[in-house]
Amino acid sequence: MPSIVRMKASTRKEQVSQEGQAGVAEADAQEIAAFVERVWSEDGLAQRTLDAYRQDLETLARWLAARGRNLRNAQREDLSAFHGAQPVAVRSMARRQSAFRRFYASLARNEPGFDDPTLLIERPKMPRSLPKALAEREIEALLDSPDASTMLGLRDRAMFELMYASGLRVSELVELPLAALNPRQGVLRVTGKGGKDRLVPVGEVALERIQAYLAEVRPVLAKGRQPAALFLSKRGEGMTRQMFWTLVKRYATSVGINAKRISPHVLRHSFATHLLNHGADLRALQMLLGHSVLSTTQIYTLVAKEGLKRLHAQHHPRG
Repeated sequence: MPSIVRMKASTRKEQVSQEGQAGVAEADAQEIAAFVERVWSEDGLAQRTLDAYRQDLETLARWLAARGRNLRNAQREDLSAFHGAQPVAVRSMARRQSAFRRFYASLARNEPGFDDPTLLIERPKMPRSLPKALAEREIEALLDSPDASTMLGLRDRAMFELMYASGLRVSELVELPLAALNPRQGVLRVTGKGGKDRLVPVGEVALERIQAYLAEVRPVLAKGRQPAALFLSKRGEGMTRQMFWTLVKRYATSVGINAKRISPHVLRHSFATHLLNHGADLRALQMLLGHSVLSTTQIYTLVAKEGLKRLHAQHHPRG
């Protein structure tokens, strides 16, 4: 491993270890730090996932310590009692159990004979919630809402067009570097979850909007500097997720879309649903969205079916 990589890994490990010390026994803090370092280096998990795993394990460690136990000697009964004593929402429970399973599976993998206490714990049943998508006419109204005669309106329209045309996550959109765009081929190189890269098409309309933004707006916002981000704020810095969320809400309200029905992720859901409605292949959609497993993409087939049911009920004489 090159020395610079070793230095980064070492620095990260020290940082994780220090962050995990507060209120957690030293031995448990070291176990958690080693685990977070392993899953970061081996699986390339996103920082938000690593932070959540560390927080879940620290909560468990503190609860066990109050009962004279630690992470290593915890039994299945201890974990079951912890879940009962620390009730959380179903999704948080699923994430918490995922952290525990990965932690103890890692110990069992590296230490033959270690008894994994999570093996017989029943997983929570996740409620199936369908992604919310806007109708195509609503998307059209939203995309046309920014005033393209102004600098910021031209930027906002370019961002909206790109997100809907390429199905990006909001974090992927605001973190796009200028170098990610290949205008000649009409594609973007997007770094998604787990640091995985994928190529996605941009589309003619979105590309036209982006090129207009690059020619007329970005140089003004950059103020003579060379920021890496593709989309810039008024301060000449990269946009944030919060900034984009505010823009989406404001423009949606201006065209009569209920603010409770809209979020940046709804644009991604609409992209996927509309592609399926127009006959897109599920495997192709999986690659465009950057899903690691097809089952994640298949939820959109249910959205399309629900839309057909509503259409039938509304217009069929026997509906």
